[in-house]
Amino acid sequence: MVSVTVELRNVEDTQAALGWAGGHTLVVDRPPGRAGGQGLGFNGAQLLGLAIGGCFCNDLHYIAGEMGVSLSKITISVRVELESDLSFTKEAVMTVSCETLDGSDPQPVIDEAKARCMVSNSLKRGIPVAIEAAI
Repeated sequence: MVSVTVELRNVEDTQAALGWAGGHTLVVDRPPGRAGGQGLGFNGAQLLGLAIGGCFCNDLHYIAGEMGVSLSKITISVRVELESDLSFTKEAVMTVSCETLDGSDPQPVIDEAKARCMVSNSLKRGIPVAIEAAI
């Protein structure tokens, strides 16, 4: 089994958090005026959309490489629909466009990425999320 850990800490003098994994960082915050947010970074819905679309984008490259296809352009848009109280995601819709360098049909690459995308497959199946207090 493979395991990945990310870390988050509050950003001093704000109510935002800095998250990192390895040498990569991002800021997590709420929109200005919402629960102390200052709009300094991504909110949860945006992070979810980025996880869905980013994972798919990576998988398009992995799959294309396996198939011996070179991609020239990828455009992905993810719309995340939330319940009105913002406590639950009702749906995420991803729109994908990609082109190959040789002009061949990219649909086989898209189809295989859809079948193997870790984030979207995990969300479709549902995953347990444990929340534990640090000791």
